Amino acid sequence: MATELYDLTVPVFLRGFKAMAAFLEKARAHADANGIAHDDLLTARLYDDMAPLTSQIQRASDAAKFAAARLAGIEAPAMPDTEASFDELQARIAATVDFLNSVPRESIDGREDADVELKTPSRSFQFKGRGYLLGFALPNFYFHATTAYGILRHKGVPLGKMDYLGGI
Repeated sequence: MATELYDLTVPVFLRGFKAMAAFLEKARAHADANGIAHDDLLTARLYDDMAPLTSQIQRASDAAKFAAARLAGIEAPAMPDTEASFDELQARIAATVDFLNSVPRESIDGREDADVELKTPSRSFQFKGRGYLLGFALPNFYFHATTAYGILRHKGVPLGKMDYLGGI
């Protein structure tokens, strides 16, 4: 039995966002219990030239919503990247989850060989659906989810591997 492209996208992203939402809540609780300003976690970076926690969640959101939209041939919702609190990051995750849940399975399945173009300010990349998902979109999503997790661990939030995996 073949795996459908939808099964490699929406459910995977939904599970990742469930885990991210939970570890953000643990981070908030840890900060509150230990007198740590929320901003100390929200603006934390693993290295000076890396984006802070807020941006990592925003980029994971972008990776997921654009993957689903590009594969389905639909528009992704605009999100302005202004989140600066745990509540706003949770709202961003919820909005992304709502969008993902709105994408019909039949709009993604069968698009393994569809042309996908990724435009950046400086260049354009051409992919086929499967290659885009497996070689770019999923690695990009996991990079930002892992970096967000790593930032919080580095700042002392008591997270473990099962938190990252979503408590399977």
